[in-house]
Amino acid sequence: MAKPAFDTLRALAIASQALGLILIITLETVLGDAARPWQGWTLAAMVTAALWIALVRLYRRNRARMALARRLDDDDDA
Repeated sequence: MAKPAFDTLRALAIASQALGLILIITLETVLGDAARPWQGWTLAAMVTAALWIALVRLYRRNRARMALARRLDDDDDA
């Protein structure tokens, strides 16, 4: 099975990390030292998004493996 040309999960991961970095820098610029708690929450959101994307990728990969195994098993039976 060929890989798709555009990987939505990869694009989502890159976009979420870039947005988080931009937000952290903007918070530091605008709020100064008062930005620390907000930066922490932003970092926590970035880590949560990364873990969620990794779990979705793992789920999709395992589902594709099971489908391939099922197809190969069906071909062997025929």
